Amino acid sequence: MKAHAHSHSHQRQKMSVLTGRLRQQARKITSPRAAILEILRQHPHPLTNKDIFAAMAKGQCDLATIYRAMHLLEEMGMVKRFDFGDGAARFELVGEGDDGHHHHLICTRCAGVVEIEECFPSQIESRIAAANGFKSVTHKLEFFGICPECQ
Repeated sequence: MKAHAHSHSHQRQKMSVLTGRLRQQARKITSPRAAILEILRQHPHPLTNKDIFAAMAKGQCDLATIYRAMHLLEEMGMVKRFDFGDGAARFELVGEGDDGHHHHLICTRCAGVVEIEECFPSQIESRIAAANGFKSVTHKLEFFGICPECQ
């Protein structure tokens, strides 16, 4: 496996850059959207809609608003959705020009998350695609185990 060039650019992005990206697509910068972007910007790992809701100021918005906003942000390519196998979608900010492709190592006991900076060489995807007659193959891969604190 080779090192993958995923950087946590979402943590370095200024709020003004994020809101500018929303405005470019003629979207309003509502108070809930701004709060969601700020929460995601400050958090190093993917969050569920319920995590985002719990981090918001009480009464700022309802859970349905967060679901709608996350759908919009995903559609716009500003967040990437991850599935850790527990039925809850998780979202992470994606920097402009970044496809957000990377992997995670998740503890099956405490749900702790480690970002994995390695990825498979594209030749593996090409070989799998050719062997099965597929085109435009990509992958999503998450690793699961028990972290040092839970062992």
